Amino acid sequence: MIEEIIIFGAISGGVYALLALGFTLIYGISGIVNLAHGSFYMLGAYMFYVLGPYIGHALQILGVPAAEVHGAIWVSVLVLVVAVIFVAVVGSVLYRLTIHPVLGDEVAVLVVTVFLALIFQQLILLIFGTTFPPVRWPVGSILTISTSVWGVTLQYSRILAFAASLVLFSSFFVIITKTKIGKAMRAVSQDREVAMLMGINTERLYMLTMGISAMLAAIASILITTSTTMSAGAWMWLHPLALSFSIVILGGLGSIKGSLIGGFIIGYAEQIVKTTVPDAGQIVGVVPLTVMVLVLLLRPKGLFGKRIEMEE
Repeated sequence: MIEEIIIFGAISGGVYALLALGFTLIYGISGIVNLAHGSFYMLGAYMFYVLGPYIGHALQILGVPAAEVHGAIWVSVLVLVVAVIFVAVVGSVLYRLTIHPVLGDEVAVLVVTVFLALIFQQLILLIFGTTFPPVRWPVGSILTISTSVWGVTLQYSRILAFAASLVLFSSFFVIITKTKIGKAMRAVSQDREVAMLMGINTERLYMLTMGISAMLAAIASILITTSTTMSAGAWMWLHPLALSFSIVILGGLGSIKGSLIGGFIIGYAEQIVKTTVPDAGQIVGVVPLTVMVLVLLLRPKGLFGKRIEMEE
């Protein structure tokens, strides 16, 4: 039991941190509470499902043998990359068309992002209905094979999800702290007016940030669905939105390290409930919200609130 909690809690925590990173990023830089974040998560899973056959067919037209296309991991990775880029572009375009015109009005931003989430949901229902299309790695590939870690049976797809999440999170942290665009993001998050006076194009930066946020949600979606649920659905955006919101409240709005720590706290809290409580599937969904409420009562700014982090 302890081994399961440690292993599965770490895997969930790593992917949850990546999911929440996109949410806290757009808030920390532009002050936008993006309630459509879960919709980008959903869109990533559906695009991974939809693009697979088309890209496979395109590769065969280009001369790649069918035997190398069907069931090949590299093809699925290519589909993942294309799906993530597509979601990032959609996120940037939607920001420019719908969110930017009301930027500065917090209530209007909330209304617009909720509207976008519902539109995404209805489009998915219109196109795919209430079915649950499969979202998984190729059958028979190494990622579908199980191994044993500390006596716990674990598929390689879950190991990949954990490793990829930590690598992406670490890489993004380096980008934020070391690169020119990262320094521009930090400058805008601290003082937008001064950053504009220094020549930073905040409008372009906000579009880029929204694209990156959507991209991170899409990556987290594909990693989670291919290793756990194995399917998509029109209502799958609700749970990741609740997770993201809970994690950033726990870690502190605008705090990157808070997203990492909050993701692991929520991941372990869920796993403890799943492992120790009978019929935990009926209540595990409220665990993140329960943790969020407790944190709000005890520490309203979270573990690493934005002011605290900037002071450091």
